[in-house]
Formats: sequence, C-alpha cells, structure tokens
Amino acid sequence: MKEKKRIVIALGGNALGNTLTEQVAACKVTAKAIVDLIEEGHEIIITHGNGPQVGMIQNAMAALSREDPAQPNTPLFVSVSMSQAYIGYDLQKAIGEEMAIRGIPGSKHIATVVTRVRVDADDPAFANPSKPIGKFLTKEEADIVAEKYGHLMKEDAGRGYRRYVPSPRPLEIIEIGAIRNLVSAGEVVISCGGGGIPVILEGKQLNGVSAVIDKDFVSGLLARELNADYLIILTAVEKVAINFRKENEEWISDLTVAKAKKYVDEGQFAAGSMLPKVEAAIAFADSKMGRQAIITELEKAKDALDGKTGTLIHL
Repeated sequence: MKEKKRIVIALGGNALGNTLTEQVAACKVTAKAIVDLIEEGHEIIITHGNGPQVGMIQNAMAALSREDPAQPNTPLFVSVSMSQAYIGYDLQKAIGEEMAIRGIPGSKHIATVVTRVRVDADDPAFANPSKPIGKFLTKEEADIVAEKYGHLMKEDAGRGYRRYVPSPRPLEIIEIGAIRNLVSAGEVVISCGGGGIPVILEGKQLNGVSAVIDKDFVSGLLARELNADYLIILTAVEKVAINFRKENEEWISDLTVAKAKKYVDEGQFAAGSMLPKVEAAIAFADSKMGRQAIITELEKAKDALDGKTGTLIHL
C-alpha cells in the first residue's frame, strides 16, 4: 500500500450535474474517482460547489412564497444549508455503495457536516456583488424579482438576467473541530459544501448573510486547517493552461508558486473559472513546505496524484 496521505478534494460543478436526476448519476461517476483514492488508504475530505442546486432551491422557495403570502422568502444562507445536506446525502450514498462493491471496509463511515464559515462583515465584496446564482430571467421577470425581494439583478453575458450576490473571502470554518475529529476517527468527511454557510459575528452570535463563498478558497482554508498533504481541485480540464484558447495555448504540468503568481499577475486565468482555483492552490502550497496542490479533471484524480497528469503547484 502507498504511503497514506491526507487529501482535500474540491469537486467542481461538473461532478454534480444540474438536476436531481443528473446529480444522482453524476455522483456515481464521482464516487468511482474518490474511492480510487480511498482504496489506496488515503484520508479523504470532500468539498463541493452548489451553484445550480442553490439556485434551484431559491427558485422553489420563491415560488412557494408567491403561492402562500404567509411563507416568507427564504434567505440565501438557508438555501446553502439545504444544498449541503442533500448533495452530501447523494455523495454519501454513492461513495458508500462504491466502497461496498469493492469490498472496502468502512462503507458506512461517511459523514456530511453542515458547515458554517465566518466572513468579514466589512469585506469589500459586500459592496460589489459579483457572483451570479439561479436561473436566467428576462428583463421583465428580473425587474419583478428586484422590486419584490430587493435582489440585485444584472445581465449575464447576453444570456439573460440573474441575481448577483457578494462572494466574501472565508476567514474561519466554525465546525473545524468536528471535521478534524471525524477525519482522525477514519471517517470520509464531506464538508464546506457550496463554500460553506456564510456567517458574520455580531456580538456573541453568528448570523447568516446573503452571500456565496467560493468553494475553492474555502477548500484551501480547510486543507490548511487540517494540515493536509494535498489539495486536489477537480474541474472540467485535465491541466491548467496559459494563453487559453489562443494559437500559442500551452498546457502546464508543473508550476512553482512563484511561477503561478507571475501568471496570475499577467492575467492568464479567467476570474470566473480558473483564477480562484489557481489562487487557492497557490495559497495552500505556499503555506508550508511539502504541501502540494493539483488541478485536474475528475476522472484523472488518481493518475494526477501518481504524477501522470494534471497540474502540480508546489514551492
């Protein structure tokens, strides 16, 4: 058996699908890639996005509110908590079944932690909502939503109007002690789903706020807090590229932190897609000698850990 490593795996949206039916099917595929690593004896902690799911929940709860005036509109942070639980359930089920199929002990020891993440109430992101969520609407539909709920609705790349919410940086994972204890007990842990439930400290209370935390940034924070050996960010491409989709496009297998920072400064990575992944990888790899981050696609996770593919970021 290979040397056991502690690995935080950040699942991109392509690992979960866009509907309930797609999610169940996607989780079965995702489970195979995750169990490949469990089978080698590694400690696995999983995070995931929730963009389509949290939008679906918000739309459903808004429809209920329209039908029943006594039902208040559901806050975004509550929808995030709902998404954590039902995505976690599908992942638990799929991973447990795949472990059982392979005869791996511990197929029942998979836990989802509904996780709060503290952000700064004065984070500049609150003054500049930049994260689109939910489905696309016409201008007329968007105006109605904006008037009724006070949501900021903006046109999104010519495809329609969507709600835009703040995306503050994560500062503290509230349930980190519970997560750490579960990992130490040998559990496969699913946590910080959708970036975590965003909360701010007001006096002695942690209160939810309407925001969406980037799941890659919180995954990096989680990996540092757990003293993980690897942060593996799974996305839709096998490797990171510079000059993406240009004639001189170049796929990168190995990146030092210094080189990665240079590419970030050059604006090589798109803000809405690869940039947060590279920045999260840099922050983790730069935090302690020996820590390494890998960016690759879902099906190549094991091969990337074996050094056969993916982009490795290190000091």
